[in-house]
Amino acid sequence: MVFAIGVVLFALGIGVSIALHEAGHMWTAKALGMKVRRYYIGFGPKIFSFRRGETEYGLKAVPAGGFCDIAGMTAVDELAPDEVDRAMYKQKAWKRIVVMSGGIAMNFVLGFALIMVLAVGWGLPDRDTPPATALGMMSCTADQVADTNTLADCEGPGPAERAGLQRGDVVTAVGGVPVDSWETFQAQTQKATGPTDFTIERDGQRLDVTVVPQQVKRIVEDPATGQTAEKTVGAIGVGQDFYPPVRYNALTAVPASLVYTGDIFAQTAHALTQMPAKVVDLWHAVTGGERGLDTPISVVGASVIGGEVAEEGLWEVFIGLLATLNFFLGIFNLLPLLPLDGGHIAVTIYEKVRNSLRRMRGLAAGGPVDYMKLMPVTYVVVVIGGAYMLLTLTADIVNPIKLFP
Repeated sequence: MVFAIGVVLFALGIGVSIALHEAGHMWTAKALGMKVRRYYIGFGPKIFSFRRGETEYGLKAVPAGGFCDIAGMTAVDELAPDEVDRAMYKQKAWKRIVVMSGGIAMNFVLGFALIMVLAVGWGLPDRDTPPATALGMMSCTADQVADTNTLADCEGPGPAERAGLQRGDVVTAVGGVPVDSWETFQAQTQKATGPTDFTIERDGQRLDVTVVPQQVKRIVEDPATGQTAEKTVGAIGVGQDFYPPVRYNALTAVPASLVYTGDIFAQTAHALTQMPAKVVDLWHAVTGGERGLDTPISVVGASVIGGEVAEEGLWEVFIGLLATLNFFLGIFNLLPLLPLDGGHIAVTIYEKVRNSLRRMRGLAAGGPVDYMKLMPVTYVVVVIGGAYMLLTLTADIVNPIKLFP
């Protein structure tokens, strides 16, 4: 039941994000004197609509987006007599840019508001991170259950704790082999079959601690082939260290949220640059390969993940995912490609620069850009984008990302 509620809530969150995005366009257009004909959420068959003033509001059957129909968005738009002077393409460049940026700004505002909720309610990740090989929580060791990918029940201290290792110890070598990453530390520990010296740094001192790893069954990936198989390996019962989230009050949350938002912006921008390369990974997942956690997801996949984290009671993750989605929508729409908002902004800037250069040469301003000439490029973007969305949706159906076993 909680899973279903989480899916519905996350889907509603996406719907609200889309609605506010389109509302950002509508509100700025109305405020700057333009006529908004229609404001709709969804595509496809109309479910219902109503009119308030000169604008028709409505909901359509396919919740995969929305649109705000502003009179005269391009020069090819047919205009009624009362729309001629209020046509968007006839307005000053700054007004057009404000309107096209209004939706993007709403996504950023909503994303920031959600980050503020996180900061006050649950806390934000500490920007200081422990060393890569710092030891964290310690526990007993047990076999990994292949069917569920979980560890069997166990009790008592594990090999690391019995040997005297402590949380915060930084491992620099295992069995004389230097380690500088958690992956290297794990690989060397799994190779150990008997008493092994763990070289650590503790309070500025270098120590050698002898640990006897316990032989357990684990699902291990072969780095050469990428295939996983059950193997008997050494384990000492430790996890990687981490710093707990830092909670803030309503005032201190503002600067902390701004910094954290900057981090998300950088990560999102990097993810966008990686999207073309992820086509291969998505195709691999669709054709039976392993689905990576870093592969793109569709609205369906995001909603399912929202349901999973809700079922686990991780509402802070739920809110963080919704915030990240809003930042992604905003940054994605900044791309200078039609039919995205960034494409319309790019056209407006081009017209402004072109007309400025013409005035410097004593010429009259040029006419509006002929969008019909840009349609072939627009169609290419739409087809490629549609195919990408279909691929992510297929991957989410046949091989969904699973955060929990």
